[in-house]
Amino acid sequence: MKVVLQRVLKAKVIIDEQIYSGINAGLLLLLGVAENDSKVDIDYLVQKICNLRIFNDAQGKMNLSVKEIDGDVLVVSQFTLFADTKKGNRPSFIKAAKPEIAIPLYENFCDAISQYLTKPIKTGRFAADMKIELVNDGPVTIVIDTDEKSLLTDS
Repeated sequence: MKVVLQRVLKAKVIIDEQIYSGINAGLLLLLGVAENDSKVDIDYLVQKICNLRIFNDAQGKMNLSVKEIDGDVLVVSQFTLFADTKKGNRPSFIKAAKPEIAIPLYENFCDAISQYLTKPIKTGRFAADMKIELVNDGPVTIVIDTDEKSLLTDS
């Protein structure tokens, strides 16, 4: 799994010129699912994302997590994160999971992050033509790839 995580002041998903969902301060997560991803990847990402200290404390230091600030979360499926651009000018998406694999993992990820934060989260709609509007705060944008996770336990 790959995630592009953006700290936002607000974000919304528009489908068919209608606001589908939106959040205030928190995280916009663009989530890509690969063929070989599993619950292990979901567990790792949920822990990492929810505890990542990227929100400012009273002294203006990035020292608080989305959980600590009770921030909102918006998750949008993004198969294009697995674009292979090594050959030619047309990206290949062969590494992205097919819908029958990706949809359950995407839904499980959304459920897991909601349970971890003990609050509902917002989502896009899988495979829809979505427009995303956001105000990136900082800007803070971080990419997390579960293929690069440490074998050691994070503290």
